[in-house]
Amino acid sequence: MNFEHFYTVNSDFPYRYISPEKLFSYLQTNLADYIQEIGKSHLDKPIYKLSIGKGKINILAWSQMHGNESNATHAMLDLLKSLEIAPDIKEDLFSKISLDFIFMLNPDGSEKWTRLNASEIDLNRDFHNEASKEIKFLKNLAASKKYDYALNLHEQRTIFTTDRIHPATLSFLAPSENVERTVTENRKKCMAVIAAVYTHLKELIPNQIGRYSDEFYPTSTGDNFIKAGMPTILFEGGHFVDDYLRKETRKYYTIALYYALNAISELNSDTKGWETYQEIPENQETHYDIIYRNVRLNTDHECILDIAVQYREIYENGKDDISFIPFVMEAGEVSRKGWIEIDCTGKRFVSDTKYPKLEAEVSFTIED
Repeated sequence: MNFEHFYTVNSDFPYRYISPEKLFSYLQTNLADYIQEIGKSHLDKPIYKLSIGKGKINILAWSQMHGNESNATHAMLDLLKSLEIAPDIKEDLFSKISLDFIFMLNPDGSEKWTRLNASEIDLNRDFHNEASKEIKFLKNLAASKKYDYALNLHEQRTIFTTDRIHPATLSFLAPSENVERTVTENRKKCMAVIAAVYTHLKELIPNQIGRYSDEFYPTSTGDNFIKAGMPTILFEGGHFVDDYLRKETRKYYTIALYYALNAISELNSDTKGWETYQEIPENQETHYDIIYRNVRLNTDHECILDIAVQYREIYENGKDDISFIPFVMEAGEVSRKGWIEIDCTGKRFVSDTKYPKLEAEVSFTIED
């Protein structure tokens, strides 16, 4: 059985940007029997938990802890839609597991398409301080019963590759429990699940699956949950070439989510096959979105250099989706690669300034 054959997009959410109000309305209309409000955000928006399954293996998962990372919310919506046309698969999966899924843990940040919440707090670095309301809801739910696994669902920037050539479309991590990065039994449980996902997905997106750094972060959610005894798996959705709206990433994220849940149902805390995790290449920070090569500036002396550009994702009220605004990140001899590289030899650098300004929006053009 190949789940990817059943993959179906939830057409109610065609854009990368998900309006919290639209999500809330959808959940109330279509999944009312499965959802429960577990709290309200800083700006008084509801935070919903979906509970599905009757199995003995308890799983906790959450999406959009960072508001500008919507792939996991899409993945859960798409997974449920896909399982509608595969009822036997759905019945088998949810007879073995019980899943509590928090949709959009950070609805305030999601509405503005920002990483932080409305109090400008990174929820993923607020585990101990508990300065945010939202992290308390997650921790309270995690403490409410014995969860066998947790899925910490995120996205990563376009800068990452698996081999300096292929984008890290999906990356995974069995987070460390200590600074020494000891490979504990709980980490092996996570590694075994990730290994199973990798085995399926590497045929679909070869060379595009990475392993996130296992540096121990004392204030992060996943590291602290696994340190406390709950095996916690990090998902990171990343770049797919020519797919800044991440529709392809969304697809493979959904497929990976299914195979992770299925692996959990089959492994049932076993660590069989965990060694395969070590075969996954570690992410490398190698790319910019655009690099202009051999740019001749309008200076009194000859000055030829490279200009590296990275998109910033901005949401403007009233628009259906996010916008990508190019910013200058580096100028000089740029050693990184670009997903797009433009050779400017023999062309003109047209700008109001002699030099490109770092960390500023692109204001120049390249003309013949």
